[in-house]
Amino acid sequence: MVRCRCGQRGDPSLPAEIPLFEQAQAGCHRSLDQLMRRHEGLVQAVVRQQFLGDLSFAEALQAGRIGLWRAILGFDTQRGLAFSTYAWPAIMRQVWRAVKALAHETPTEPQLDPWGCSCANPVLLSEAAAVQEALYQLLGRLPEPLQRIVVAYYGLEEDPPASYRQLGARLGLSHERVRQLHLQALVWLRHPAHSQRLRTLLGRHTVADYALADALAQRWLQRRGGRHGR
Repeated sequence: MVRCRCGQRGDPSLPAEIPLFEQAQAGCHRSLDQLMRRHEGLVQAVVRQQFLGDLSFAEALQAGRIGLWRAILGFDTQRGLAFSTYAWPAIMRQVWRAVKALAHETPTEPQLDPWGCSCANPVLLSEAAAVQEALYQLLGRLPEPLQRIVVAYYGLEEDPPASYRQLGARLGLSHERVRQLHLQALVWLRHPAHSQRLRTLLGRHTVADYALADALAQRWLQRRGGRHGR
């Protein structure tokens, strides 16, 4: 049983936060509340960068906090990934679901804000839809075992994000093997030969972007003892 020590103060960096994540995932509401408050800025950062349509900023924040809550409960502190990297897509996905849900409920006639600007921007909405379509098409090209791990790990379907341990239990694999397959999937997804359309839509289609993707792939091959580098 994890003893709750959430009343203690400490450095907010990840090593000091590991006990908080463990306690929150074990049911400690105070630890969960502390992590939610610590990472509120991440929610606001995501919301400010995302197209909201007719969704108010306050409603978007609330949706983002749900994504943050799910990320806290699903975060695996042993995988060596920064929590912000893990939580960002979970928050973004929850806000986008709220935007889409509201779009299906509200009239199609554009609404005007107090500044006289249309809230229903069809260009931005079309661009967001194109990015989402390109992302799912890219995922669909992954080998099936890798695709299942990525979808479940980031919670791209209706279920919350799953940790390496949870995925290992589902697939009958070790925690370390799931981690290796996840990294393999990321290397594949980042490769310019596969991600060109998505990179173009996101403005990540430069020589520097491709050089970084190639460097990450080479580093991964070296760590796993691959023989197919340059």
